[in-house]
Amino acid sequence: MKEKVLRALRDEDDYVSGQALCEKLGVSRTAVWKAIQSLREDGYVIEAVPNKGYRITGCPDTIAAEEVASRLRTKWMGKKLYYFSTIDSTNQYAKKLGEEQAPDGTIVIADEQTAGKGRSGRHWVTPPKSAIAFTILVRPKLPPSRISMVTLVKGLAVCNAIRQLYSLPAGIKWPNDVVIHGRKICGILTEMSAEMDGVHYVVIGTGINANLTSFPEEIREIATSLELELGHPVDRAQVLCRVIELFEQYYGLFEKRGDLTDLQEMYNKELLNLNQKVRVLDPKGAYTGTALGIDPEGELLVKRDDNAQTVKVWSGEVSVRGIYGYV
Repeated sequence: MKEKVLRALRDEDDYVSGQALCEKLGVSRTAVWKAIQSLREDGYVIEAVPNKGYRITGCPDTIAAEEVASRLRTKWMGKKLYYFSTIDSTNQYAKKLGEEQAPDGTIVIADEQTAGKGRSGRHWVTPPKSAIAFTILVRPKLPPSRISMVTLVKGLAVCNAIRQLYSLPAGIKWPNDVVIHGRKICGILTEMSAEMDGVHYVVIGTGINANLTSFPEEIREIATSLELELGHPVDRAQVLCRVIELFEQYYGLFEKRGDLTDLQEMYNKELLNLNQKVRVLDPKGAYTGTALGIDPEGELLVKRDDNAQTVKVWSGEVSVRGIYGYV
C-alpha cells in the first residue's frame, strides 16, 4: 500500500486529495491515512492541507522497495523487488530466488552487504546507508557462451546513468569497470546457472559507490564515489532507478541480437581504453599494444606492439591495465 500511495503522490505535481487517492487505489480513507502515517514514520515529509489533500515535500535517503518501486519506470524489469537493510550478498540471495523460479527481472537490493564479492573472489565493500548494492536476475534465451557480454551491458548502463544525472565524465575501463577521473566507482559481478545447451538464470550484481566519503587503505588510491566527485550526497534511489531503466533498454537490444551489435558504437564511445596503450596480462605471456575498441562479441581488439597484429582479448581469460596506471 505504501508503494501505491507514494507512486500516486509522485504522479501528480500538486496536492492529491484523500478522495482521489481512495478512488485511484480502490481503498478506504482509513487505509490511505494509515499508509500516510507509516510513510511519515519512515522519514517522508508529507503535507496535509484541508480541501487540498496530500503532497510529498521531503524524502529520506532510502533504497527500500517501496521507494524504488514508486519511482521506477520500466516495462518489465523490477516488477518483483526484494529489499534488505543488511544481507551477506545480494548475488547469493538472487541465486536462491533463481532456484525457486523467481520471474525474469527480479531485483534484490541491500543497504549493506557483509560478504559482497567482486571479480576473482575479491571482497566488495558495501557500508550501510551510503552505497548502492543490487542484483538483477534475468533468464535470457541464449546459449551460455553469450552471457559474459551481459556484464558489459550493465557497465554501459551505470556509466550512462551517471552521465545523464550528474554530467560527470564517467567512462568504462574494459570490460565493465566504471571510472571517473581515473578512479573506480562501480563493480559488477555476473554469475549464471546453466547447462551445455541453455541458461537457467543469470544474476548481475552491481555495487555503486554513491555517498561514501572514505575507503579502506588498500583501495583508497583507485576508488572514488559520487559524493566525493560532486561535493555533495546524491539521491541513491534516483541513481538506482535510472541504472535499472537503462539496463532494461540495453539488455533488450542485447538479448534480441545475442551480441553487442546494437550497443558497440555506444560502448566504444565511453571506452576509456580506446586508442590508448594497454598492457594485456595474458597467462601465456603479457604484452603491450593499442586498444581499438570492442567487437560485437564484447572482446577487446588490441593491436600488439611486438608484431603489429590485431588480436581479440576475451575478458574471461586476461586482465588489461593502462601502461601508466589503473586505466
